[in-house]
Amino acid sequence: MLYDILLYGLPGVEAGNCLKMQTAALAAGFILDLLLGDPRWLYHPVCLIGNLIAALEKGIRKIFPRTKGGELAGGLAEVLFVCILSFGIPGIILYFLYRFLPWAGFLLETFWCYQLLAARSLREESMKVFDRLKNGTLQEARRAVSMIVGRDTEELTEEGVTKAAVETVAENSSDGVIAPMIFMALGGAPLMFLYKGINTMDSMLGYKNEKYLYFGRCAAKLDDIANYIPARISGWLMVAAAFLNGFDGKNAWKIYRRDRRNHASPNSAQTESAVAGALDVQLAGNAFYFGKLYEKPTIGDPLRPVEPEDIRRACRLMYTAAALSLILCLVVRIAAEIFLLR
Repeated sequence: MLYDILLYGLPGVEAGNCLKMQTAALAAGFILDLLLGDPRWLYHPVCLIGNLIAALEKGIRKIFPRTKGGELAGGLAEVLFVCILSFGIPGIILYFLYRFLPWAGFLLETFWCYQLLAARSLREESMKVFDRLKNGTLQEARRAVSMIVGRDTEELTEEGVTKAAVETVAENSSDGVIAPMIFMALGGAPLMFLYKGINTMDSMLGYKNEKYLYFGRCAAKLDDIANYIPARISGWLMVAAAFLNGFDGKNAWKIYRRDRRNHASPNSAQTESAVAGALDVQLAGNAFYFGKLYEKPTIGDPLRPVEPEDIRRACRLMYTAAALSLILCLVVRIAAEIFLLR
């Protein structure tokens, strides 16, 4: 909607058609993701963004001094370049396509939406962990979960592997599915790309170690800001999904209100707390990263032990919350179309 207003002006038939096409692209992209999953035969746009971030970092570090102020300034420059390019390039492409080849613009926006949503991929990767826990060895399960988490996995018990997979599904329900949909609903694929650029910068630069403590600070703070509202919407939708799936909805709401801040990030525990409550399990707690123990608070109450089937249950919650998010986004867009074009 924001993208349409900026580029086309409202009201107008052309802008109205574009609004409708973007709404349809969001729904079609979501459905394609559920049906087909990530097109692994094609280079993913997030990989392109990652390559851009790495190249810019290399160049910027040569320009700015290796001082606290220089690192902060360099990190800010990195953020500005990535944001401008990740929003501007798809924005310019779609601008000309919608101007001269509207159906090509619609198809490309649908395809980008399909690529940038990760519900099917998140389920597939987490279910690989479930399969290895049920039908393989613990070592194979550790290897499978190491592909989707950042913590050390070599010494994880079966319960630890299961918790790691459930937490990843819960957290990435927001980062990988619901938040991108919200940004797509607000500003089309360009704003969705901007969000993925911010999110990817945080995953690459947002570490509190010697190399990135200052250089990555701006990227980490911007990611916190970008996810602040989407993470909370995701938490509420997870609670609703708990009721709809017949899980412990009352406990999901209780644990969400109590533990949604039990994380160093202001956003990560929003969905984890709802999932922990819905499943009546305890998540989070201490974990090793790069050989160093990090003490973290727990989320939820251990009303029962965590079990591999919880991975499947977390995926059900994720799919239901994603579907609710789509409905919410479509309702908002259709209401905005009616208001803006009347």
